[in-house]
Amino acid sequence: MAADVLCIRNLRVESTTGAVLVDDIDLTLARGEVLGLIGESGAGKSTVGLAALTFGRPGCRIVAGQVLIHGKDALTLSARARRQLRGVRVAYIAQSAAAAFNPAMTLLDQICEGPIRHGLLSRHEARARAIETFRVLELPDPEHFGERYPHQVSGGQLQRAMTAMALSCRPDVLVLDEPTTALDVTTQIEVLAHLKELIALQGTAALYISHDLALVAQIADRIMVLRHGKAVESGPARQLLEAPRTDYARALVAERSVASVQSRLPPDTGLEPLLVVDNISVRFGRHEAVRAARFAVGRGETVAVVGESGSGKTTLAMAICGKVGLHGGRVRFQGADLAPGYPGRSREELRRIQLIFQLPEMALNPRQTVARIVARPVEFYFGLRGAAARDRALELLEAVGLDGSLAQRLPGQLSGGQRQRVCIARALAARPDLIICDEVTAALDPLVAEEILKLLQRLQQQLALSFLFITHDLVTVRRIAHRVIVMLRGEIVASGESGEVFASNHPYVERLVAATPEPRMGWLGEVLHERSLIQSPHP
Repeated sequence: MAADVLCIRNLRVESTTGAVLVDDIDLTLARGEVLGLIGESGAGKSTVGLAALTFGRPGCRIVAGQVLIHGKDALTLSARARRQLRGVRVAYIAQSAAAAFNPAMTLLDQICEGPIRHGLLSRHEARARAIETFRVLELPDPEHFGERYPHQVSGGQLQRAMTAMALSCRPDVLVLDEPTTALDVTTQIEVLAHLKELIALQGTAALYISHDLALVAQIADRIMVLRHGKAVESGPARQLLEAPRTDYARALVAERSVASVQSRLPPDTGLEPLLVVDNISVRFGRHEAVRAARFAVGRGETVAVVGESGSGKTTLAMAICGKVGLHGGRVRFQGADLAPGYPGRSREELRRIQLIFQLPEMALNPRQTVARIVARPVEFYFGLRGAAARDRALELLEAVGLDGSLAQRLPGQLSGGQRQRVCIARALAARPDLIICDEVTAALDPLVAEEILKLLQRLQQQLALSFLFITHDLVTVRRIAHRVIVMLRGEIVASGESGEVFASNHPYVERLVAATPEPRMGWLGEVLHERSLIQSPHP
């Protein structure tokens, strides 16, 4: 067997307050091997991944153990030597591509920066390597793709560009931290397939961090399950999927079955809809991002909006909130027309419609504590101050499953899932009638996501809340949505009750359903093979 490229022994990571975040973790990686790290939010997955780069989040420190790269303990190196190690020997692909790129630099400049600064390649050689990687990743117009800025490409394209950046120095070890979480199901398949191909092509050892066991099993050779900072189960991917030994691993497998989820029936209120979207269109220059959209959301109802990246889902949400202008149509709320722009709406209208953003790391002020972030809407809308506002913030944090001890932490000291729950608590603080949820469970593991969905459903029953739920996760759609709207290239192409839409023979809906990861070995290969048959010309 090939010598281990990465070996982590007896790793222990603590917070500066002494809390144990990761305890006694051992793992090895050979060249070309992929180890999946799965577990709930806060289990220590990203902490272990960052430790492979000899790095800890602010407020964290590695207090014991070894990180051996080609047999040499990287933790004993000087700070300068560690910086030389990162990017060259060990590279990192983050969960949020949007947060990883400098918006003021072209993609090519950022991708070429690593090998040039480390003295590995000339500018001409780095550019040629980047274009070659663009071609392997099937990015459009690879010769000129790098001339674009991050905001000029789709989410899936930006995620693949980040892969090109991580591989630009041909690292020995690649740490992938939820690299497909924010992508729609069809784009997710493409990115996962390209990652698998590049890892095999370059012989890179990889740590694949995710909360989705079904997804990890399609790329990993072995899987380690983490919970509360400890490894609770480890073994070959097939064994984890087909014969998990622990109740926790069995629950993770069961949570990813689309067929086992029952669709919800719409509430029979007989009342006037809370929200009416009447023939709205949104344009950016000549591009029509949303075209003639019509639908309604009733009181106490959850309507899901699904579709591929770039289909117009988030633009539709922004138009309803008044954050982008309308080219045509109108938005009615509680029987009255809303001003098309955010500044023209009253404070009460703003309070009644709240938005939970897709990327919590970009939605939260990094310099404010969790308590301050959640208390701000309470102060703004209801005038509470001091202890009353803090007490209300603690109640809201508890309601979304966060311990009060996190209240004084900064967002950077929380896991991705914890940050998203802070965003949910902040939205609830306004006591809205309608909450627009933009991929709110994307950063959460299936079991924690299930808790959040149950929380939202309970709040819906208690307060008659309405939800417009934007997501690419069809398991989530079936679990929470009464009705579904399917968007493609800015248009609504299918809509109706959840069960009826999923049972329809609309080709685009069938494609989305087929792209939902299934917890069984070989699923990715089957989907890619079927796609190739569909796309191949008939003889």
